[in-house]
Amino acid sequence: MTSESVEIQKAKAARPRQGKRKPLAKVAVPLDANLLVGRKEAAARLSLSVRSVDYLMANRQLKFKRIGGRVLIAVPELERFAQIDHPERIAS
Repeated sequence: MTSESVEIQKAKAARPRQGKRKPLAKVAVPLDANLLVGRKEAAARLSLSVRSVDYLMANRQLKFKRIGGRVLIAVPELERFAQIDHPERIAS
């Protein structure tokens, strides 16, 4: 190494770091605050199997959204579905 590069390294080591960032604060979001849930959570909230939720989505009895590769269901849609009677069978 040249004496010039050694001096530059010493100067860099001597000066304090500028722009130290604080760590990001973690926000605790309760599970009930989710707007959209996946198929597994939707099935758990409706006390059904994931396959039953798939049938309901296929028969257009349960509205869903595709975001990227994920299939998500709005929580108000689950509440709407749970409040009405369903005398017919799920699978057809």
